[in-house]
Amino acid sequence: MEPMSVTIVDRGPQAVARQARVTASAEEIFAVLSNPHRHHEFDGSGTLRPDVIGPRELQQSDRFRVSMKMGVPYAITNTVTRLEPGRLIEWMHMGGHRWRFELEPQADGTTLVTEIFDYSTARSVRALEIIKAPERNAESIRASLIRLQQLFG
Repeated sequence: MEPMSVTIVDRGPQAVARQARVTASAEEIFAVLSNPHRHHEFDGSGTLRPDVIGPRELQQSDRFRVSMKMGVPYAITNTVTRLEPGRLIEWMHMGGHRWRFELEPQADGTTLVTEIFDYSTARSVRALEIIKAPERNAESIRASLIRLQQLFG
């Protein structure tokens, strides 16, 4: 996988996943991912704002609130549902769907980063499909991974 390339990863019928190699250690990348105050730096959707309420280093079960704007401003509160320092972080949106980052350190010092939008646990899977959230999120994930590569470039 070349720098700035993003590949599709299969994680099941109700999940969208993409993977990219980032030129940084898993610990360095995890430090950014586990700090919600930095999420706007690599957000590929263009909806996240730098306004965040919550800790600067997320731990299991922590809650954090992010300001967003998709047409109109709003805020979303998320809860950390899985966390393995340097390896994995996942949070659940109030709608029940989950965002997860998996980090796989490589022998050359780079890290394979997989970002996953898992909507299998969403309160309304069908509603997300009707509004084309999986397709939009696939593009946003691709853009986020490229921005993450650039952040550490």
